[in-house]
Amino acid sequence: MAKTSLILGGARSGKSAIAEKITLSHSLMPIYLASAQALDEEMANRVARHQNARQGHGWTTIEEPRAVAQIISNAPADQAILFDCATLWLTNHWMDGADLAALTEALTEAITRASAPITVVSNELGQGNISVDAATRHFNDAHGVMNQALAQVCEHVAFVTAGLSMTLKGTDPLGAAS
Repeated sequence: MAKTSLILGGARSGKSAIAEKITLSHSLMPIYLASAQALDEEMANRVARHQNARQGHGWTTIEEPRAVAQIISNAPADQAILFDCATLWLTNHWMDGADLAALTEALTEAITRASAPITVVSNELGQGNISVDAATRHFNDAHGVMNQALAQVCEHVAFVTAGLSMTLKGTDPLGAAS
């Protein structure tokens, strides 16, 4: 079974639900590493929906918008981490004016060295229109580079749309048909 997975897809595609199943297949003590920040009511409602869906399934939730690489590096081998989501994590750092390339490198290194199985969720932004403003184009470029770097280091990569997963790399840890 692949120890590292990257689950890509558009907004509301079903990628988190599939990533949760993969993480639970690795461990009875899963960690949900959430990078979202509830900065408005709509996002607070999204976070609450995700939290409610995990209740009763043994999840430990760590809400950390930035220091994700450190948490992944320190996770014990008998736990499994679901990092949801890399897009929001990158956004948090982008809003801070951070060096996104260096942070992406640190994240991929942490995943490569991790003892615990890791499943990463990230949005696929590269299938839309080219943005009219330079700042958004810069973010989309950095995000695409991050997704490519994550795909390089993860053993399993899947694309999710309409709740259906298509394996792009490796073998589906759940054994689902493509």
